[in-house]
Amino acid sequence: MRSDGTRVKEASTIVSALPYVMPRRYDAQNFITEYADMEVLRRYIQEKRREGVRIPYMTLILAAYFKAYQENPKINRFIMNSKIYQRNHFCVSFVILKTRADGRADETSIKVFFEDGDDIFSINRKIEEAVAQNQVAAHNNNTDKFANFLFAIPILPGFLFGLVKLMDRCGLLPRKIIDLSPFHTSLFITNLASINTNSIFHHCYEFGTTGVFVSMGKPIANYMSGEYNKKMIPLSVVMDERICTGHEYALFWASVRRVAGGEADGGKRLSRGGMRLISSHKPQSAGSALCGVFYFYM
Repeated sequence: MRSDGTRVKEASTIVSALPYVMPRRYDAQNFITEYADMEVLRRYIQEKRREGVRIPYMTLILAAYFKAYQENPKINRFIMNSKIYQRNHFCVSFVILKTRADGRADETSIKVFFEDGDDIFSINRKIEEAVAQNQVAAHNNNTDKFANFLFAIPILPGFLFGLVKLMDRCGLLPRKIIDLSPFHTSLFITNLASINTNSIFHHCYEFGTTGVFVSMGKPIANYMSGEYNKKMIPLSVVMDERICTGHEYALFWASVRRVAGGEADGGKRLSRGGMRLISSHKPQSAGSALCGVFYFYM
């Protein structure tokens, strides 16, 4: 019995069979590009800033994504050892840049957990606190400390990672290690806009339980509406099609668009006039699943 999820036994025959037909996560990846309307986001951010509240782009999408997940919990499933599990928590992983004490640039992984009562403001606070804590030059989070320990002795990495993978497949991996691992997550995000780079289709890691990987690229002209003087943010999405059906994916992303274009938790408007925040684009390569996205933008 896994500490991070419950075995799903009521799935349809086709859904239950897919992990056996495609036992590897990289064999079950679908791809789609989505676009977030940067002008809608900016208007809301400016409105809240006048009220004395600083809300970054990331928080708006996370609030919509989290609310949609609560309405469509199947998006938070994962596959392990050809079995389907419903995750018993919601978390998001991403990588940030930090500066070492000697001035060199470095990266570290952050994993943030959301609770049922979280809204747009509490999500914003959790992200800001996690980023601020991990950007301190002298600070190493628990994930960094664990990685440093693994590589301290040359023979340890291969042996321990092999043991961890085996325990993970057998459902014996301790919850403490799962909580440290950025690869055991509901969503993994990379923000390529922060380094002025186009979005990419990033694979879902075979190790761990990541079901959706999102890459945000630098803003581009809004050619979808024909308003070339306005910007939209390209979002490249890679998802594991085995966790739910294409219809269920479509329902989830319809919820994301509705919440993003309407109200967030607590009745807070995410955009004015019910304008749609995210627009779909024809999948680059897709099987049975359709997918939307949230993004990380700071």
